[in-house]
Amino acid sequence: MAKAIRRRPFGAALAVALTGALAGPAAAQSFPERPVRIIVPYAPGGGTDVVARVLAATMTAQMPQTVLVENRAGAGGMVGAEAVARSAPDGHTILFTNTGHSVLRLIAPNPSLDIRQALSPVAIVSEAPMIMMAANNFPAKSLQEFVSLVRANPGRYDYGSTGTGGTNGLTALMFLHASGLKMNEIPYRGGAPATLDLAAGRIAMLFDASSTSLSTTRGGQARALAVTTAQRSPSAPELPTLREAGVDADMSIWMGMMIPSATPPALRQAVYQSVTRALADPGLRARFTELGTDRIPQMTPEECERFVSAEIERWEGLLQRSGYRSNPQ
Repeated sequence: MAKAIRRRPFGAALAVALTGALAGPAAAQSFPERPVRIIVPYAPGGGTDVVARVLAATMTAQMPQTVLVENRAGAGGMVGAEAVARSAPDGHTILFTNTGHSVLRLIAPNPSLDIRQALSPVAIVSEAPMIMMAANNFPAKSLQEFVSLVRANPGRYDYGSTGTGGTNGLTALMFLHASGLKMNEIPYRGGAPATLDLAAGRIAMLFDASSTSLSTTRGGQARALAVTTAQRSPSAPELPTLREAGVDADMSIWMGMMIPSATPPALRQAVYQSVTRALADPGLRARFTELGTDRIPQMTPEECERFVSAEIERWEGLLQRSGYRSNPQ
């Protein structure tokens, strides 16, 4: 026999709602009241994790509470996203994600949770190029040579990714779709093991965030061929863009912060102001420059909403045009 559902009287429900609305401004004035958790939905050591930890350290130095970074990897980022979406809407649990979030609904469909409705972007922290890297033992020494060699040998060479929804895989898919090249995808559990295989010459190509790839290429472990942005990057001005080699494509990897959509507006603003103060810190900006960040966007939460919505449309569209189909759960 099914259990009867106990419904809260309308008057009591209204009182709870009004109490929450009135408590928002008061709670915002005392934010944060306890340690803040930043959830990174990917493995430790990757570009997103590195940037999150730099930001958390600066926020900790500026606030009366510690800001902790916690890695909750799994399901292409859905494990971490769901953990934040189901957390208390009080600003103390924040998702730190990247461009890969744009296709999460396709690659990890969750019938019990619509993350587009459950999470609200509060800040876009950085925009940076992805770097196209080739193994040192790969014959091509330039992007043009790479394109010519792969075009002459369709399906012969492998590239690394962190799965369909990872930024490595999305960027490679964009590149292959625009260039008409055919390569074999080799998925890894994270960017670090993919980079190790690239350095060992076991894969031919890997796109990775500048925050980690520049140290890889400058350390001689792989060869940088191009940046994915529309213009050359100030962090690596010697590298050509994809378009300079005749590949009609560009993108930036963005990293941003999201909180539960039910968070009161005053608390959402308090989180936004805390992040904005950290992003204005000269030490953080210098560190971001070292990591290859081209731009720290100054977007309001409302502008972030529109930006992320446009990114979802773009990347879901690319996956669908490429023949990707969601796996039903």
